[in-house]
Amino acid sequence: MVTATVPATADVNQGDLRKPVTTGRQKMNRTLKYALLLVFVILILIPAYVLVITSFKGPADADPSNAWFLPTEWVADGWIKAWNTLAPSLGRTFALVIPAALISAIMGSMNGYVLSRWRFPYANVVFTLILFGMFIPYQAVMIPLTQLMQGVGVPGGVPSLLILHIVYGLPICTLIFRNYYESIPNELIEASRMDGAGLLRTYRSVVLPLSAPGFVVVIIWQFTSVWNDYLFAAFFSSGNNGPVTIALSFLAGGQLTDYAASMAGALIASIPTLIVYIILGKYFVGGLMSGSVKG
Repeated sequence: MVTATVPATADVNQGDLRKPVTTGRQKMNRTLKYALLLVFVILILIPAYVLVITSFKGPADADPSNAWFLPTEWVADGWIKAWNTLAPSLGRTFALVIPAALISAIMGSMNGYVLSRWRFPYANVVFTLILFGMFIPYQAVMIPLTQLMQGVGVPGGVPSLLILHIVYGLPICTLIFRNYYESIPNELIEASRMDGAGLLRTYRSVVLPLSAPGFVVVIIWQFTSVWNDYLFAAFFSSGNNGPVTIALSFLAGGQLTDYAASMAGALIASIPTLIVYIILGKYFVGGLMSGSVKG
């Protein structure tokens, strides 16, 4: 009986073929890619660098002509002034942003569920009219909104801003949730109906537990939009009852601008939104993509 023997070099050659071969061109492309990314990171971090070092400069040092240089003396006077100016408005801003984001998310979830699963007459027309609110410039309706709020008797400050941000946040919240609920399999909805659940029971027991990615996206979006809003705040509030953006504008205003305090105030005002993105940012893209494919 004759047995054929396979040379040992065959296994070695096959093993070598399985390993990816890195050529000089691939190494060069990878180096260029990381170098380009490093350049973009530096460009993005330059404003943050200027903000940080300017916030620790003294009045004589905090000058636009010396923006790129480190402080000759590191002081925290700008941070103390910024905190004393912004602290009262920070509490009001949280009292505005958190309810506005949560209420808009809940109402948008309900609207999105009804518009995606309840095929009533002219449902698409209703959805189009809701989305139409996204494309109306704020400036075009500011005077009628001011007259409406004064006529109804809504107090200025947080109450009026809360109502306005909830109403203006509904279109984008409804759009996100409607697209997300379109991706939920129909078998789950039909199974709940077979068990005798109605529209609201199906939403509460089946749809709502699956809505966490959509809520993350909407809450991040609304939190950032309401926190950074200045136009509504300028029309419907003042320095005594307004959010942090109004206080920040007062801090940066005047003929003699305190650059250190302004930079410190900008950093303080941006910290909450930065924390939200750090905590929930990894879920943001996943929540957006979860409604992009139906199945």
